Amino acid sequence: MECYAIKNLTFAYPEQERKVLDDISITIEQGQFVVLCGPSGCGKTTLLRQLKTILSPHGVKTGSIYFEGKALEDINQREQSSRIGFVLQSPENQIVTDKVWHELAFGLESLGYDTPTIRLRVAEMASFFGIQNWFYKDVAELSGGQKQILNLAAIMAMQPSVLILDEPTSQLDPIAASEFLATVGKINRELGTTVILTEHRLEEALPLADRALVMDEGKIIADANPKEVGQVLGKENHKMFLAMPVPMRVYAGVDNNLECPITVREGRQWLDDFAKEKEVKPVEENIKAVITNDIKPSVEVKEAWFKYEKDLPDVVRGVSIKAYPGQLLAILGGNGTGKTTTLSLISGLNRPYRGSVMIGGREIHTIADSEKYNGLLGVLPQNPQSLFVKKTVEEDLYEMLKGRKLSKGQQERQVYKISKLCELTNLTGQHPYDLSGGEQQRAALAKILLLEPEILLLDEPTKGMDAEFKQTFAGILKSLLKKGVTVIMVSHDIEFCAKYADFCALFFDGGIVTKGTPKEFFSGNSFYTTAANRMARHMLPKAVTAEDVIKACEGRVQPETDIDDFEDPLYSDDSDDGDEEDTRNNQMVSKKKSSNLKRRFTAIISLIVLIITIGNGFPIISDIAWSGLINGREALSISAKDQWQYAGLLLLLIISAGGFCLSVFQRSKKPAQAIIQVPKDKRKLSNRTV
Repeated sequence: MECYAIKNLTFAYPEQERKVLDDISITIEQGQFVVLCGPSGCGKTTLLRQLKTILSPHGVKTGSIYFEGKALEDINQREQSSRIGFVLQSPENQIVTDKVWHELAFGLESLGYDTPTIRLRVAEMASFFGIQNWFYKDVAELSGGQKQILNLAAIMAMQPSVLILDEPTSQLDPIAASEFLATVGKINRELGTTVILTEHRLEEALPLADRALVMDEGKIIADANPKEVGQVLGKENHKMFLAMPVPMRVYAGVDNNLECPITVREGRQWLDDFAKEKEVKPVEENIKAVITNDIKPSVEVKEAWFKYEKDLPDVVRGVSIKAYPGQLLAILGGNGTGKTTTLSLISGLNRPYRGSVMIGGREIHTIADSEKYNGLLGVLPQNPQSLFVKKTVEEDLYEMLKGRKLSKGQQERQVYKISKLCELTNLTGQHPYDLSGGEQQRAALAKILLLEPEILLLDEPTKGMDAEFKQTFAGILKSLLKKGVTVIMVSHDIEFCAKYADFCALFFDGGIVTKGTPKEFFSGNSFYTTAANRMARHMLPKAVTAEDVIKACEGRVQPETDIDDFEDPLYSDDSDDGDEEDTRNNQMVSKKKSSNLKRRFTAIISLIVLIITIGNGFPIISDIAWSGLINGREALSISAKDQWQYAGLLLLLIISAGGFCLSVFQRSKKPAQAIIQVPKDKRKLSNRTV
């Protein structure tokens, strides 16, 4: 039986020509587990929201959607609420009550179920999802993983026939994400619930799926079982292949005639079979960066303790951290262990009640905000929306350049360059809240990079990013590190940290329990490690990335994105042709100001002369006129001397009046060069209309 039938669905947001969904036609059968994947902004979330009318965005839509044989718009909201479950990306955005037990019951109460039915279903869901131990807790006390499990349980209490999930693990740590997806798989297998899931982290999700759909630019470009989709993307060298599970990428990078693996278990068996045919070389050790006593840490946290309220337990307990210029320190750990709070201490947002935080040898609380956020610190928060304050992305970017003492031309060049680097050139006219999660992350990153900070603090920077832009982001970080920028990154993306971090630290219970290079860190863990290490540790204990395994098998490693391939806008010297142009513009502005002063001076002098002339000439002229009226034409005869005097007054009157009028009403001529503020090929950004 068909769960959903989508026929020729096309959708565009208001006042936008680009089609977010372009003639999509698919059928999803009852009981299927479908994974929908694709790059950021390809239309995944928009497509999912079309499957429940109350969540459908406003815009121009054509085509039709049928749910269980009926047109979706003909199904009332009560039936849709009970039959179609939807789990959002952020757990906090869906929870509506303050107690766990009440959250489980809330949906059923809203649908008007009687008390015995509510009690039965709540008890059943609490047992199925293992919620008994925190059944009576406040929702605020739960970790991110527990909140997402609670959302899922509350929806399943209504016994929906289909479960739609929009990147539900994006804010969860790897262990919590794995447990959550395992629970979703259990729901699909044991209850027969249809599952439609979007994800960027496909390592755990793809092996659970019966079917994989790949979207790009609003169209479905691949539709088959996960293994076939991966092989097709690999042969076409499509950018989405970078997001495929590690075993599949290792398989594609090595010449072999074996069957393509998709799970870690299958990958382990594939490696054993490959080793029987060809030699597998040991993984090379990376040379450690030696930190001498001459190098001073740019960030130093000394035995910091912090709690949010006096009577609450400590969130940060005796944390000590040192980060050096040109170093990327990755902080990992479970939800609620104190990672984000530690970043808030380093940024000065919060202050430890014991211990200290030093930035460049100075206490953070002694540094003025004007200095702190003007080239010293750049902070990317966990929620990128908190950075957006304007109606368009372009306005938000310009907002970051206020107070930087840059000319208009310099500002336009900076915004153009960062928009190009962060792939925002087609999004600058949109409202930041209309962007996808990954696009919002890129826009927030662009805002922070415009500050050109010496120290960069990143909280979950890769959340929502597609695999292709992650490579660009890695190139940006490498470029900054070469310039001596210190980067401290809190992340759940262990694959990214294993590949690009200099050091990794594990947070647990408010403190750091271990720190080391990625190979030391991940090869020593059993569960908190990468898929590549779990797949190859029995043969290659130091392998922590897919590239490590491919190199050991003498395969082909894809070249990494190098920021040098782009026009580097960061920390660059702007003394180029653009500055010469700005100098010319400034000179023209100075000339214009000088011209305005001359005009004002001339107007004032002319006005004074005009007043004096009128004041002196009016009595004489009025006497002549009055005498002429009384005595006739004879009174108008005047001497030659007086004639010259009257003619001079008249001439002076004309000159002063004319000079005043010209000074007031003359318009300055604008030089043609002043119109050109941006190079010709770049002018389209500042003149952009959407």
